[in-house]
Amino acid sequence: MRRVLQIAGAAAGAAVTGVAVGAAARTRRRIAAERRRLGIRLAGGAGPETLAGEPSSVTADDGIRLSCEEIPPAGGRPAELTVVLVHGFALDRRTWQLQRRGLAGLTDPAVRQVLYDQRSHGRSERAPRESCTLEQLAHDLAAVLRALAPEGPLVLVGHSMGGMTIMALAEEQPELFTDRVVGVALVSTSAGEVASSGLPGTLLSRHNPLTRGVGLLARWQPGMVEGVRRLAGDVIWSVTRSYAYGDRAVDPALVDLVDDMIRVNAVDALIDFVDTLNSHDRVAALPALTTTEVLVASGDADKVIPFSNSEVIAGELPEAALLRFDGAGHLPMLEQSAAMDEALGRLVARASRRVGDPDVLRRIGRPRRRA
Repeated sequence: MRRVLQIAGAAAGAAVTGVAVGAAARTRRRIAAERRRLGIRLAGGAGPETLAGEPSSVTADDGIRLSCEEIPPAGGRPAELTVVLVHGFALDRRTWQLQRRGLAGLTDPAVRQVLYDQRSHGRSERAPRESCTLEQLAHDLAAVLRALAPEGPLVLVGHSMGGMTIMALAEEQPELFTDRVVGVALVSTSAGEVASSGLPGTLLSRHNPLTRGVGLLARWQPGMVEGVRRLAGDVIWSVTRSYAYGDRAVDPALVDLVDDMIRVNAVDALIDFVDTLNSHDRVAALPALTTTEVLVASGDADKVIPFSNSEVIAGELPEAALLRFDGAGHLPMLEQSAAMDEALGRLVARASRRVGDPDVLRRIGRPRRRA
């Protein structure tokens, strides 16, 4: 009888496994077919455009190499202001590729751009787990500013974890925001309680055993985890579309872009940041931004960091401009790029008027032209 039960149990287990594998295969085929149909329907539309910059690198204070790019104003005009763009968790500086051309084309003021990949992201060097904290990311941003924008007025633009990085810098160096930073954009981000709602409140929670288990497995058997990741490519693509964008009919090229940014980052490298994201609480640092022009922006269909988090930030900064992207998800700079370009242009224009103040001008000086 025991042998019969063992055989029956094994058969049942095999059947369940077979059903699960079959269901997963059918899901992959359905998503792949939907992806092809959507691509055909949108064929001929404009894909993601980009404006190449001059590559460079900066060494962080702990020796980690950060991959950077610098983009001068169009037409060879001298820069009057530097905009530094900071990407979010699991992404890289390509997050801003639809904003590059618009910012380079601004004339009043002429804008120089600095972009970089955060540590363990994109083309930057993999960092030790213990250094994957928002405090260290703030130090990294400070190092980028010292190396690539040592003089002149600054506008800092941060998305998601990039916005948190800017808040951490304001917490550590509030004098920088008094002396040089004239504008800040906080896009799809939060000042605290990240783990209470949205994606961080479930999958990215440090209390989620699945997240912990995947992290341990990724460190123990990275090849296995990455192999499973590749096999589930179409499913992951569909999940990416759902969480990155509010519109399910978004151009597949934009989903491909986000999918690629996530894919080039190792799973265990991303999980290194879970603790710091979950413990982020910098509402007390927001007053340091009151000497700057502030834009707070988010999509009202954001499943990762809900729009209510932006409302909390704006509530702490009554002079800030609060922008709601109707129907947009976590990446409004890609999903509604024209509206984001306009908003950033208005922010830069307001910030430049602060530079015209004689007291501000005396403190910050003029940006240095780089060879």
